[in-house]
Amino acid sequence: MKQLPLSNASFRYLEQSFKEWLDIIGYAPTSVYYMPLHVRELLHYLEGKGLKNIKELDNKHIQQYYNRLKERSNQRREGGISNNHLNKHIQALRKFTDYLRQVGRLDISALHLKNEEQDPKSIAVLTEEEIQLLFRVTGKMPERKPNLNDRKIEAIQSRDRAMLAIFYGCGLRRNEGVSMDVSDINFDRALLHVRQGKNYKERFVPVSKASLKYLQDYVYDHRPELLHTKTDALFLSYYGKRMGGQSLLLRLKYLQHQTGDGDLIEKEIGLHTLRHSIATHLLQAGMKLESIARLLGHTSLESTQLYTHLAGVEIEQPQPFNNIPRFERIQLHEDEL
Repeated sequence: MKQLPLSNASFRYLEQSFKEWLDIIGYAPTSVYYMPLHVRELLHYLEGKGLKNIKELDNKHIQQYYNRLKERSNQRREGGISNNHLNKHIQALRKFTDYLRQVGRLDISALHLKNEEQDPKSIAVLTEEEIQLLFRVTGKMPERKPNLNDRKIEAIQSRDRAMLAIFYGCGLRRNEGVSMDVSDINFDRALLHVRQGKNYKERFVPVSKASLKYLQDYVYDHRPELLHTKTDALFLSYYGKRMGGQSLLLRLKYLQHQTGDGDLIEKEIGLHTLRHSIATHLLQAGMKLESIARLLGHTSLESTQLYTHLAGVEIEQPQPFNNIPRFERIQLHEDEL
């Protein structure tokens, strides 16, 4: 895509302006780099169709381009574009049309592109029994190493339980959990303040009694053992530094293999698997789709409806909801957590 030429000066300007807009509104550097490249492929396609001004663009052109995109060959390996890559193109196209509307360049309606090839059942979800295995194995004594005393081992075990409580019990996204600080936990009100949610949206997430107990044990009794210098980071490594997403994933993988359960070990899981799992379990337990959407921080029900397929339940078509308050406290019953 980087090699695709754009002869139209106004299209080249649009690509650069879109990139600067993404940076200004706070997108991650990787998104700021790759989204404009995906958009360049669209602009190159429009040039080939004879469009010279972005005001000529409409949803019909984008749908035709997307249909062509699904059929083109992969530039790095045999076969077509992967589902994951198609989803990234969809995200870039939606954000590009948002940009065109917000800066007043084009009054175009919202896109409704859908990757029909994506199979919801391909998403890994753990059973409640497998989740219990992960929690149980956090108490398993690891092979002793010279630099690990009993207090350090107990601290790491407690941290692992807190990790499961955050990503499964509270359904946080990977980056939300990584960015979590101790001060974001309101123990008195049993709430998490997610300050760095997707698209920089903040929300409050309720914490069940069991998860709150794991977090209290870790923060008050064991986290000080890992603390080397002053920091408010919730998850600390052995060296006292904030743990990144990869480090937390490795701990989850370690617990997975420590269970000794063949079926569980064969599953390809990550931190998002815990989020998918709690959403599926709550839906199976009868929680309303709207409540699950608010818990997960979804701004529409389209994403949440995926879990109806994973949970194997049928529900009535819910009414869409919009304009959720940024600091809404989610009212959930204890048995829903």
